[in-house]
Amino acid sequence: MDPLAPLIDWARTIGPQAAALVRAILADRPHPEQGYRSCLGLLRLSRRDGAARLEAACARALTVGVRSYRHVESILKHGPNRLPPAEPAA
Repeated sequence: MDPLAPLIDWARTIGPQAAALVRAILADRPHPEQGYRSCLGLLRLSRRDGAARLEAACARALTVGVRSYRHVESILKHGPNRLPPAEPAA
């Protein structure tokens, strides 16, 4: 069994955008295990901000092409996930 599968399963319970961002973070690292902590922190944000807000923030992060815990936390903190989606990054 893939040791990172529980992260992806957890992300799926939040929503498809969260799952897509977790997969993107894991794929961007030379070794997927390097993205484990980032993904774990990202998914824990749902406890503080709720699944719906985290899903919207993940959608925004994917749209603008950012793939990190810090960026998603900043999106949640500053509220751009409440704005209309940005144009996709070129």
